[in-house]
Amino acid sequence: MSLFSAFAVYFVIWWITLFAVLPFGLRTQDEEGEVVPGTTASAPHRFRPWRVVFWTSLVAAVVFAAWYVVVIVLGYGLEDLSALFWTP
Repeated sequence: MSLFSAFAVYFVIWWITLFAVLPFGLRTQDEEGEVVPGTTASAPHRFRPWRVVFWTSLVAAVVFAAWYVVVIVLGYGLEDLSALFWTP
């Protein structure tokens, strides 16, 4: 696998992970009791983007490492999925 391919896979995993990590630890303005006029009550009270980027990168690195071990090191691929769902 080339470095470019590895980066492309990590990039896709990172974006998918971003949407999973985004709501973690989020407190809304309604929960804090300080709704700013002109915003919805469900808007974040204090959004910390660098915290989200850090956790997204960390989780994506773990998922990428697991993917790398399974696909590259152990050699499993899409054609091996049929063995998991064996039907007579």
